[in-house]
Amino acid sequence: MDKSNKNKNFAGTASRISAIASSVMDLHVRIALQEVDKEKRRIISGTIFLAMGGIMLMIVLFSLHLIAYLTLDDLNNWKTAYNLIIIIIVDLFLAGLFLKIGGKLTKGPYLPQTFEGLGKTTKAVLGKK
Repeated sequence: MDKSNKNKNFAGTASRISAIASSVMDLHVRIALQEVDKEKRRIISGTIFLAMGGIMLMIVLFSLHLIAYLTLDDLNNWKTAYNLIIIIIVDLFLAGLFLKIGGKLTKGPYLPQTFEGLGKTTKAVLGKK
């Protein structure tokens, strides 16, 4: 096998892979747009309620931080910076934990149509029936 034949095989493989990736993304976007078109009102009202809940949650979290600071201030004679560092460390730990859990929960494709489209696209690109 000569060098030019290897380059042609590599180029063909690369173009097939890019065609598959492009097709999967197109399919996923098309399915997502269809879903959005069907349920715009539900999505918009849900987003508004999520935003209101998020704002209220931020107010509650701010209040909890204030209470935690005042409690730490009453319990010890440390400087303000040390009490705030304790609160920041607890926040960093909880944020990391929540991000790790959220990342695990959101992994993987969820649309079965994506798998069907991927199979059809792969067969079409590879020339199988």
